[in-house]
Amino acid sequence: MIILLCGLSGAGKTTLSRSVCKALTEQGVRCEILDGDECRSNLFKELGFSQADRVENMRRLAYLANKLSQNGIITVVSAINPFDEVRKEIRRNYRDVSIVHIDCALDTLRNRDTKGLYARSGLPDGHPDKVYEMTGVSQRFDVPDDPDLTINTGKDSLEVCTGKLMDFINKKLDYASSSL
Repeated sequence: MIILLCGLSGAGKTTLSRSVCKALTEQGVRCEILDGDECRSNLFKELGFSQADRVENMRRLAYLANKLSQNGIITVVSAINPFDEVRKEIRRNYRDVSIVHIDCALDTLRNRDTKGLYARSGLPDGHPDKVYEMTGVSQRFDVPDDPDLTINTGKDSLEVCTGKLMDFINKKLDYASSSL
């Protein structure tokens, strides 16, 4: 099973994926997180933030997720994953992929600004710290038109969001075990 989280920077994808994998592990279920930031800094250092590089990043993450999933590990991919066409491609190319939109209002994200990226994207052009390729600000983010689940981290607590995603995963696990 591949759980493909998508949402803007700071929406809570990493926090939620850690919480869910902890809960799954406590249930005795094998789980792994492929975090977009961690994979970029450790495996895909040559990729930037252009549209082509973002697409390639997601293709690589999906490939790795599929390898883990084939070995019975629930894999949560925690990445911005901004393009609907890539999400659909991943769903077509791999089995048992669920798209989960982690939604949060842009104003809330700007207030959270966990990495300082929103503030840096607002700096004047030419400033040495300006972020030019900011998804949802200067680059597009396609809200999924067909997510399997939407979770709003701006309205619900981490516990509630974790519960929603756990319920979704457990229903999929129950269905899979009943159809064997």
